[in-house]
Amino acid sequence: MSAAFIGLDLAKSVFQVHGVDAQGKVVVTKRLRRDAVLAFFANLAPCVVGMEACAGSHFWAREIARLGHTVRLMAPQYVKPYVKRQKNDRADAEAICEAVQRPSMRFVAIKTEEQQSTLAIHRVRETLVAQKTQLINALRAHLAEFGIVAPQGAGKVEQLTAVVADLEDTRVPVLARSALQGLVDQLRDTERRVEELDARLARQARDDKVCQRLTTIPGIGPITATALTATVGDATVFESGRHLAAWLGLVPRQNSSGGRERLGGISKAGDGYLRRLLVHGARAVMRWHGRTSPWLAGLLKRRPVNVAVVALANKLARIAWAVMARGEDYRKPDATAELAQG
Repeated sequence: MSAAFIGLDLAKSVFQVHGVDAQGKVVVTKRLRRDAVLAFFANLAPCVVGMEACAGSHFWAREIARLGHTVRLMAPQYVKPYVKRQKNDRADAEAICEAVQRPSMRFVAIKTEEQQSTLAIHRVRETLVAQKTQLINALRAHLAEFGIVAPQGAGKVEQLTAVVADLEDTRVPVLARSALQGLVDQLRDTERRVEELDARLARQARDDKVCQRLTTIPGIGPITATALTATVGDATVFESGRHLAAWLGLVPRQNSSGGRERLGGISKAGDGYLRRLLVHGARAVMRWHGRTSPWLAGLLKRRPVNVAVVALANKLARIAWAVMARGEDYRKPDATAELAQG
């Protein structure tokens, strides 16, 4: 058997293989158990292996590439059009094999273990932040039942925790106080864990040269910088900053036809976590520099605040691409150049 292209449909336990030769003739269709995948590819001559970018795909891509094969990862939505009729494992593997041969196909860069480790820190932090919000909401709701409220904002929660800790405050019954103290303890433990992860990401940003350059951009701090370097990796895979911004979904969604352009809200494609970080960073820049920047001031006169924030996030993504791809520090434009950009 001499396969030139192989489509591998990934799964937890049972994998499906579909291979063709250089002329497109099917040479193998086979189901593999998880423990037999590497042994199967070890006995094959080097070929192109296509897979969908999904959970576990980067691990398998690294392992199969070590055996001498050329591995290509593709977004599932790019593979779906090649599925014939109904969906099953064999049809998926055949579609992957067909898609990987297309000269216009866009491929996903294979992440290293270091990149995935950094992203694991970000995902754990995101989970803890969500749990922190849940605990705060629960504490507010329970104390509101006893007529105790505090102003909005996470920084005002200390007023509520002080009420729970004050044993002389008779507004909270003894039975409820013991239960709510558990929420307070868990909240403080979650906050401590988030601070530890923030410190770890800050140290990583200080030690990484690319992150150091990214943090010179207004609106990008250690968390966003480490997320960019771990998610994007080699920025040169994008032809320009506009391609990176489009990949992040920070461009209008199109529904154009007949030469008439119809633009809607942002497409929200790509990595939602990274897009959210850039939008939050843009909102901070808008708050502190919205009036001092000529470009931002002019944009706010023409567009609503949220539209301007997304436009600034798009600009941050393009600047980040330039910094990563060219290996240069951020250079603040002068007022004349900034007005020309607007």
